[in-house]
Amino acid sequence: MSRIGFKVINVPDSVTVTKEGNVITVKGPKGELSREFSPKITFEQKDGEITVSRSSENDKALHGTSRANLASMIEGVVDGYKKNLKLIGVGYRAQAQGNKLVLNVGYSHPVEFETPEGITVKTPSAVDIEIEGISKQVVGQFAAEVRAVRPPEPYKGKGIRYVDEYVRRKEGKTGK
Repeated sequence: MSRIGFKVINVPDSVTVTKEGNVITVKGPKGELSREFSPKITFEQKDGEITVSRSSENDKALHGTSRANLASMIEGVVDGYKKNLKLIGVGYRAQAQGNKLVLNVGYSHPVEFETPEGITVKTPSAVDIEIEGISKQVVGQFAAEVRAVRPPEPYKGKGIRYVDEYVRRKEGKTGK
């Protein structure tokens, strides 16, 4: 059984955590995040540490999830989150234009994405995409949406993939 909910969250000196009702706001050097938590979960802050507790034994999953979400918020405002994508395929290109990401990935038209608020997208080269932000959920969701435009296929390996992703390759058809 997991004990994640009982782990203590250490709050750095550069971060302030405030609670108003069920809404917790975390302010740090990179920005500010707010989130509404369940009233079944209680947060207690003492001496730069936050402990999370639940009201009943039926809320075990909610307990661990709430603790992980708060820890991710604190890590995000201190360090931020980053996802790197790579385009693999002949003629595949990515270009960041202001608050848009334009992808040429083998379709008859370029695919354009509006970057969400709080996210910065960089394209250091034509085939690399860097997505950065303070919210782990927003960074991961945007990276997944970009990847879903052309997921990697198993025969030639073409598509958009995470830099650390392994694509299992298949053998193609054999001729006579």
